[in-house]
Amino acid sequence: MPPIELLYAKSRILRRPDTVEQELMVASLVRNLAYRKSVEVVWAGEDGAWRNLDAEYVGPSGESSEIWHARTTIPLTPESSLPGDIQFLLHYHVAGQDYWAPAGQQSYAIGADSGIRLADRLPLLHVDFAPNLHVGQQFYPITIAVRQDLHPEKVAIRWTTDHWDTVTDTPAFLRHKHWHRAVGSHARNPNRYGCGQWISQLHLGHAYRVEYALCCLAKGRRYWDNNSGLNYLARHDRLKVMTLNLHCYQEDRQEEKFAQIAKAIRDLHIDVVCLQEVGEHWNDGTRELNSNAARIIRDQLGEHYSMHADWSHFGFGRYREGSAILSRYPILEAESKYVSASQDVHDIHARRVVMAQIDVPYFGVINVFSVHLSWWESGFQVQFENLRRWAESRETPDLAATLLCGDFNNAANTKGYELLSKEYEDQFFRANAQYLSQIDDRRIDYLLMKKGGALNVKSAYRLFTSSDYGRVSDHEGYCAEFEPPE
Repeated sequence: MPPIELLYAKSRILRRPDTVEQELMVASLVRNLAYRKSVEVVWAGEDGAWRNLDAEYVGPSGESSEIWHARTTIPLTPESSLPGDIQFLLHYHVAGQDYWAPAGQQSYAIGADSGIRLADRLPLLHVDFAPNLHVGQQFYPITIAVRQDLHPEKVAIRWTTDHWDTVTDTPAFLRHKHWHRAVGSHARNPNRYGCGQWISQLHLGHAYRVEYALCCLAKGRRYWDNNSGLNYLARHDRLKVMTLNLHCYQEDRQEEKFAQIAKAIRDLHIDVVCLQEVGEHWNDGTRELNSNAARIIRDQLGEHYSMHADWSHFGFGRYREGSAILSRYPILEAESKYVSASQDVHDIHARRVVMAQIDVPYFGVINVFSVHLSWWESGFQVQFENLRRWAESRETPDLAATLLCGDFNNAANTKGYELLSKEYEDQFFRANAQYLSQIDDRRIDYLLMKKGGALNVKSAYRLFTSSDYGRVSDHEGYCAEFEPPE
């Protein structure tokens, strides 16, 4: 396939009581030549002025391609008219190269308020594909563009929510007044480009994911759109868990780095954040929550996160030093305990761990511990054994998983890591084992899950490196993404 090609374009005029707008939407199929890339639509209306419209990644297609969507709406105002008929080009920039479609001097074109124009090579296609399900969503709408010259007799969706153990076929329907009823558009269905829009919806109930393909029966022949062999997949958000040692106010440009951390949490939609070396001013032994690093980060997130924090000892000569958990989901119970033999706040090896029980939609209840333990020679073995027994005491039959997240001060290929690995599994290594010949013997920060936990790690990565969100601490920070078990 070429580096970039058109899937479909859509032009509608949306007529509402108080506004009139023209919508332009363009879907492209892009060959995945490198991770960093940009895709845009360069378009012009009847005024002849060319404009740039950025496209956004939607999801994978087949083994080596991606679906990208670009969308804009232009209002009718006293100062400006609607674009009308539109011509456009596709532009793909990757690895220092620029690719255009269509090739040559000609551009694509779509008439004003004409509905959908399907790429000539496609008999049918899923349009408006949205791979993300929303919390509480039980019905999933599907729109299918079908070429009318096939003379379609039946259009349907074949789908499953349990990896094809059971299969359902749901019909789709052609409504001639679809465009008018949906948005007040005058587009015909089928339209001037010989394209009919068929609609349906799947009743998902409380399923986490749905996988599906589209079928058209015409003159005894079946035409399929199965996303280039990959099938379409829509699911609820993965559970994202992050851990980071904040270095207890020892960083230059500290406020700027707190803002960097908050930005990463917002950008990546991280659900549970485990922080260690959370500093706040000692203030003669009186709590000063306004200086608490976890609270400062939480207050910059722009949405509600529950917080549970506690401190362990006097650190760096002027701070209370402790741990914290931030959660987008309800914290059902919270607890903190010393796991060290020492509970002297002036002893750096007095180590308190914080725990939160969190109810995560579509996953269930999980117990999360934000952990900062000592080195092996300074009490690690006793501390971990106390932590292990505490975590075990919080297990119930309905618990989905137990996660221990934080700074364990024991690298791989040590007695400490061997002790951790008896009952818990390193999720960063599990997610990346196919790429790593051995566990990084410098890493001491882990996202650990009790073996047998009902979470399936799909990816895990470093966050605060010079090539990503920048260094914010003397630790890099890690994030793992989970799905329910398959």
